[in-house]
Amino acid sequence: MAANYKRILLKLSGEALMGEDNYGINQSVIARIVAELDEVSKLGVQIAIVVGGGNIFRGMTSTNDGIERVTADYMGMLATVMNALALQDAMKQAGLVPRIQSALHIEQVVEPYIRAKAVRYLQAGKVVIFAAGTGNPFFTTDTAAALRGMEMGVDILLKATKVDGVYTSDPKLDPQAIRYKELSFDEAIAKNLQVMDATALTLCRDQKLLLNVFSIFKAGALKRIILGEDEGTFVKI
Repeated sequence: MAANYKRILLKLSGEALMGEDNYGINQSVIARIVAELDEVSKLGVQIAIVVGGGNIFRGMTSTNDGIERVTADYMGMLATVMNALALQDAMKQAGLVPRIQSALHIEQVVEPYIRAKAVRYLQAGKVVIFAAGTGNPFFTTDTAAALRGMEMGVDILLKATKVDGVYTSDPKLDPQAIRYKELSFDEAIAKNLQVMDATALTLCRDQKLLLNVFSIFKAGALKRIILGEDEGTFVKI
């Protein structure tokens, strides 16, 4: 089986790491995700990951509770570092070789983001986990994923969600909702389909970075995308 993509970036939300729990990190969910990453890695695919932090801290909610937006955003960035450390530990146990790079400098815990070094790690077959978003408030981890994907020169950006693609309406509320197999970036933006935030979508569109939205909870979905099968929703120019 030949992989369709040589280098990928997976955007993994913090919510994906908590599974059906209400908060925190579900170890069995992380173990399953890591097992799927291991399968893809064995196909010769180079893997980069941008991880969110919503399972630990949800910044926008806290701003309504009196925490300043900038402070809340930095707290969220630190939450992504915690998730990255949990992922790194699970990967090591599975035999993968992970490296974390953070947009915030916390050298006692993780190394800072250095583009050339990250590329060398990928070329050597290591899994690179990017933490702390872009390192700037007011930017989501979706935007960080688009940015890092471009900097790493990936072939495709994969956004892992709880739904197996983008639908015409919310499939939980509308049984007639239809999954899009393919969309253009302009359609996704114009229809406000909540694929990613508008900044991330615009970056991907302008740099012609292929995007796929899929369910991380659907067994084997990641591998099927890599092998070119019909899975999730492709968003392209």
